[in-house]
Amino acid sequence: MAKIQTTQAVRGTQDMFGETEERFAHVVATFERVRRLYGFKGLQLPVIEPTAVFSRSLGEATDVVSKEMYSFEDRGGDSITLRPEFTAGIARAYLTNGWQQFAPMKLSVHGPLFRYERPQKGRYRQFHQIDAEIIGAAEPAADVELLVMADQLLKELGINGGVTLQLNTLGDTPSRDAWRAALVGYFNDHKNALSEDSLARLEKNPLRILDSKDPTDRPVADAAPVIDEYLSGEAQDFFGAVTAGLDAAGVAWTRNAALVRGLDYYRHTAFEFVTDRLGAQGTVLGGGRYDGLIENLGGPATPAVGWAAGIERLAMLIEQLPVQQLEAMIVLENDEGLGQAFALLRQLRQAGISADMIATGSPKKRYDKAVKQNPAAILRVNEHGYYGFSGEDTNSPLMNFLKSLAP
Repeated sequence: MAKIQTTQAVRGTQDMFGETEERFAHVVATFERVRRLYGFKGLQLPVIEPTAVFSRSLGEATDVVSKEMYSFEDRGGDSITLRPEFTAGIARAYLTNGWQQFAPMKLSVHGPLFRYERPQKGRYRQFHQIDAEIIGAAEPAADVELLVMADQLLKELGINGGVTLQLNTLGDTPSRDAWRAALVGYFNDHKNALSEDSLARLEKNPLRILDSKDPTDRPVADAAPVIDEYLSGEAQDFFGAVTAGLDAAGVAWTRNAALVRGLDYYRHTAFEFVTDRLGAQGTVLGGGRYDGLIENLGGPATPAVGWAAGIERLAMLIEQLPVQQLEAMIVLENDEGLGQAFALLRQLRQAGISADMIATGSPKKRYDKAVKQNPAAILRVNEHGYYGFSGEDTNSPLMNFLKSLAP
């Protein structure tokens, strides 16, 4: 009989267990705790959306839409896409559910996303992000709020060392339009010095040429007109309010005039928290203000700002995971005491005390197994109940609980 070949995982996906899963869970738990401190409401969204949600928001000319989306036709003939990012889905939900009545809304979400790209360190085809958005707030204070929240999150994860907040302004609509026109004229004058990718971007995404990684483009991009030459007074005031707010909150930042967003619905603030600890893939959290997105999806003009961060990348940067020690391990001395052990185990867990039980092997082996797992305390149990423990602080919640069981 031929040996059945084991089916392998899909390329670019991963099975998480042990420390990998613990790091992942720690990022999510920290994000959930921090977003509550800032009053962000949790949100759950479909993994699948109509393809138009992303083609309208991200643009047909972007690599995500043209090369990376997992799209398919369902049995009803509709074009469906596995979500490649969160923001477009959040904007769709905001419109279709009539959430305008609740604006401004502070929303947060986390979960899996899908892009068909070459897997590499910290990058997968099924990857996961945390995401925070403020929809319906036009004030620079919203940008500051999100940036302060992101800064606190990174600090609480212990990965703020070597991470720098890079900040730029894309200006208001008149500023951006004037700057874009100047860039198009400039790049057209230097076509012969641009890479093929940049030439393709020149028609639809000229701003993307500014952050090109191709060495061919750098001399031209570095000498291109800068946004500051075209900023309106209103745009200057907005950016000044953001930087003043960050200074007041004690959040360090640095200006990066080459930091851009290629899509036309982005306005004002663009930002990235970057590190040199991940090689070329240096961004650990990024975002910006996208005041024109909801209008692109058929809704009214709605200000919005947000950020996202890859959970896998954040997890890789954590140097020290919090120690997760089991508080109580029950060692069953004999099988007659199994009922007593189950009862005690249930009481411990209901009291909020993490506990487990070892009930196989010889009595000595059971105790040795318990010691190897390094619990805070080991409880011995027989048919009469628990009769001894070791290793526990006398003022601990466990000790107080055990005292409460005494007749």
